[in-house]
Amino acid sequence: MSNDRTKASEEQIAYANILNVGMWIGLAIVIIMFFVYISGVLPRFIPIEDLPKYWGMKVNDFNHTLNAPTGWGWAAPKYLLTGYYVNFIGIAILAGLTILCYAVILPILIRKKDTPYVIIAIAEIAVLALAASGILKTGGH
Repeated sequence: MSNDRTKASEEQIAYANILNVGMWIGLAIVIIMFFVYISGVLPRFIPIEDLPKYWGMKVNDFNHTLNAPTGWGWAAPKYLLTGYYVNFIGIAILAGLTILCYAVILPILIRKKDTPYVIIAIAEIAVLALAASGILKTGGH
């Protein structure tokens, strides 16, 4: 005997499908970019032989000494085309998946006139986008 309450809703399936595809794409990019990094195909941000002298540094000292980017600064071509920062591409994709998932289900929720969940989805998108933007500049990074 089937119970409709135990079946996934249209929006749950849409969310899960986007999350599944995005996760595999993000994971593939993380793996590929890791091999690009270790292969040495791209120039290194820090020469590998110099790494030990930076290991014990506090993050602010490290950033200041090496003029390292903070926030979304890593996405500038000058950094993104280095073996170190290219790894961030897959991580950024994985981190942004939740925003994309909510954006995909929002039209479904609107069509169903599910006002409480529409408000929640909009709030989730806004909060996550604001947090990702770096506008608030909270935390230690």
